Amino acid sequence: MAKVYATGKRKTAIAKVWVAPGSGNIIVNGLSLDSWLGGHETIKMRVRQPLQVTKQEGNFDIKATTLGGGYSAQADALRHGISKALASMDADFRAMLKPVGLLTRDSRSVERKKYGKKKARKSPQFSKR
Repeated sequence: MAKVYATGKRKTAIAKVWVAPGSGNIIVNGLSLDSWLGGHETIKMRVRQPLQVTKQEGNFDIKATTLGGGYSAQADALRHGISKALASMDADFRAMLKPVGLLTRDSRSVERKKYGKKKARKSPQFSKR
């Protein structure tokens, strides 16, 4: 099995992910997952979720570069990229990942600001007189 590439996205964050058979190392932007995310254990769990669902925790090495957004959105983009790469490797992985919702791109993003408004929906204070 060769190296597989996939792109994951969330908000304005993009993750370029390469998944190859290996010993379970996850390297993001040249750092290990623990040094990249520090003490954010729940976000680390979200990144590892595709591997846990497919029961492949120690079988693949993951190398990724992330850009844009914040660390939480980058982690979700990384999760999406890992899921897409695993799904393209094996149809059985796709059947496991799809019902959990890991192959769906989370399309929620920031709404644009409109003219006459302070933010996307917040209006200036109304004055009767």
